[in-house]
Amino acid sequence: MSPRQESQSRKLRPVSVAITGGIGAGKSEALRAFARHGAATNSSDAIVHELIAHDADVRAALEQRFGTTDRAEIGVIVFRDRDELAWLEELLHPRVMERSLAWREDLGNLPEPPLVSVTEVPLLFEVGGESGFDKVVVITAPKALRDARRGIPGDRERRLIDDNEKLKRADYAYVNTGSLEELDAFVRRVLRELEGNEAARLARSSRPRRRRRDG
Repeated sequence: MSPRQESQSRKLRPVSVAITGGIGAGKSEALRAFARHGAATNSSDAIVHELIAHDADVRAALEQRFGTTDRAEIGVIVFRDRDELAWLEELLHPRVMERSLAWREDLGNLPEPPLVSVTEVPLLFEVGGESGFDKVVVITAPKALRDARRGIPGDRERRLIDDNEKLKRADYAYVNTGSLEELDAFVRRVLRELEGNEAARLARSSRPRRRRRDG
């Protein structure tokens, strides 16, 4: 790639945003709100589902390790055994990141690329994935409310980074204890800010440089 092509590629790449947070916090609702307001959206969970359903290498590895490719059965196993969970994440995480990066690259190659791309990544901090994104949005809520939203209490979050630590690392954070309309308003404000900043950056980068005059 020539320097000009490389510069063009960097210029057209959408701002990459990750949404993360605890189970039942409202990450998926936030992702849908970003989509409603015009961002390109993707979900790591959706990629995982696709890999388990259709990737021959992943399915073979799961059969050999667990004797099944059924997601529910695998879930029971890995959430009882940290070593099995670590093995599963090591199998899936590189493939998820590869597909996510390819998706973002494809966006940049569109005739009119979106200014912002948003990916839901439940285990963003746990797998050290934040370095692959420009901005991080954390959605959180009190544990009792999150348990009520998902219908069943559980101990799956014992392996997750504490919400307070996630909030410290976030570029944008929202405590989701209100209505869907309030969550939507938060998403709209964040997206407009990101789009405004990116539009300004693109405008600056497209300006011809003024030649310095000697003497």
